[in-house]
Amino acid sequence: MRVVRLSSEIDFDGWRAAARRLRAEGVAPDTVIWTTEPDLFSPPPCGEGAGGGGVGSELAIGLPSTTAPAPPPLPARGRGFTVPPAFVDLARSVILHRSGERFALLYRLLWRLEREPRLIDNPADPDVARAHDMQKAVARAIHKMHAFARFRLVETEPETYAAWFEPAHRVTEAAAPFFARRFTNMTWTILTPDACVAWDGASLKVSEGADPADAPSEDAQEELWRTYYASIFNPARLNERMMRQEMPKRYWRNLPEARLIPQLVETAQARAAAMVAAAPSPPPDRVLKATLRHARDGSYNGDLPTSLDEVAAAVQVCRRCDLWRNCTQAVPGQGAAHAPLMFVGEQPGDHEDLAGLPFVGPAGQVFDAALQEAGAPRDRAFVTNAVKHFKHEPRGKRRIHKTPDRGEVQACRWWLDAERRLVRPRVIVALGATAAMALTGKATSVGDNRGRPFQLPDQAQLVVTYHPSFLLRLPDADARERARAEFVGDLRLAGELARLID
Repeated sequence: MRVVRLSSEIDFDGWRAAARRLRAEGVAPDTVIWTTEPDLFSPPPCGEGAGGGGVGSELAIGLPSTTAPAPPPLPARGRGFTVPPAFVDLARSVILHRSGERFALLYRLLWRLEREPRLIDNPADPDVARAHDMQKAVARAIHKMHAFARFRLVETEPETYAAWFEPAHRVTEAAAPFFARRFTNMTWTILTPDACVAWDGASLKVSEGADPADAPSEDAQEELWRTYYASIFNPARLNERMMRQEMPKRYWRNLPEARLIPQLVETAQARAAAMVAAAPSPPPDRVLKATLRHARDGSYNGDLPTSLDEVAAAVQVCRRCDLWRNCTQAVPGQGAAHAPLMFVGEQPGDHEDLAGLPFVGPAGQVFDAALQEAGAPRDRAFVTNAVKHFKHEPRGKRRIHKTPDRGEVQACRWWLDAERRLVRPRVIVALGATAAMALTGKATSVGDNRGRPFQLPDQAQLVVTYHPSFLLRLPDADARERARAEFVGDLRLAGELARLID
């Protein structure tokens, strides 16, 4: 038996160098034992949880897939062979998994790749499937760390923050560059049982893991955060199953808002019913008069709305098509008055028709989660739809979505153009083919046009991507993951073009 001792649990370079040598010498996978042995000169442990940490190795800030140093050459008697880049990317992720079999699994795949060069493309192979499952689990752990790490003020002079987090896998160093980009002007430390990362405004330093006793205590800002969280919690958008899936209870103990969740869930149904039953506030007489002047037959260059309030009031009495007849209410756009980024969906859904707000149903939750992952703040964007009324057909007690036709999209385009004219965004994101048609005036394939910006006549840039509901409809888990990653990438591109993401 051959015993390979790696310097740490995430020693990818060490594993790669050892695996190359073993493979060159013809050492079979079932004769290798992989183990880890910490370096005597490894970085010191984190400090008292304050934020300085110990001095350790520095992390480069940039793309996650930074090229590793070249491995040593193969022995002269060995015969080399190349592996696909996809395997290297897969191995980098799998190394971060907590499974004790990960090193052996990767070496077994490497061993087989020489005789099965297309192995990595076979999702039905048990080894490949297991590796991909690990890769997805690691990606989820990074996403959860990005979403649920909460910083607390631990020093005021200089102002320093710290966060305690317990990731499902060893992803602390992989997740750290995100925080450095997002909180560049802060001094902070993230403490985890595996490793600590500290940012001093210029570089990231890594040190050994911390003990839960080092976790920072609650600070005064958390009560303000709970007040904010309670105020933005929309009971009409609550999907408890999806909430627990996106925010597993294992993370609640480190979330200040978690103590509010049981009560908010318990009262959500009653609060949502009250929202639906409440009569809408009547628009001011001035707004109503302006509305009546152009709601029915105003032309593009006729009596134009002069504010988003006028648009919101006007769509409630719009009769440009027949969709108003079977709806609870029209749903105007919502968001910052002069947002640099505008999102255009297809039409309101059942939840939106009841609440009178865009993107508050299941698709809205997917949209919000993707926005958060992309780093694009929804509160600095304007969100609307190509069609302002919910087109549907009754099926029992349910109202089933129907896609608006070209005539309905064209009839409602006057309102969308009014919103565009008032908001004046730098970038517009078309969520789906209907939105793309409303913005361009012609049929536009999402698959052929997503991922690259186009120039619109008003000088705004257009980014075409999937509608969030498309992700919900995909039955295949792998396809859904790929589409979601593309969706998040498109939102990140739009945020960067709008200068909302550095």
